[in-house]
Amino acid sequence: MFEHTSRYYNLETAQYTAPDGRKIAYKRRRFLPQGQAMPLLQEFMLVEGDRLDLITHNTLGDAEQFWQVCDANNTLNPTELTDEIGETIRIPMPQV
Repeated sequence: MFEHTSRYYNLETAQYTAPDGRKIAYKRRRFLPQGQAMPLLQEFMLVEGDRLDLITHNTLGDAEQFWQVCDANNTLNPTELTDEIGETIRIPMPQV
């Protein structure tokens, strides 16, 4: 259902039976991990023009892994991470 690099890959797949008998597969809810408990690769200070996809590409090797940086910083909204120039964000060790 999801690529092995997706934040949803390891979630349990459940099944809902609709009133008409159709079976609908879905993934269980994903809860954010405790960001401070995640192993840290580095801290990154934001400068003008930084974008999360580029930061993630340069630090984790894959722009689509931005969600790992969001997890490490306890946020669901990726745009929040690059709003404040001079702020430091946590870059976690890559998770497989």
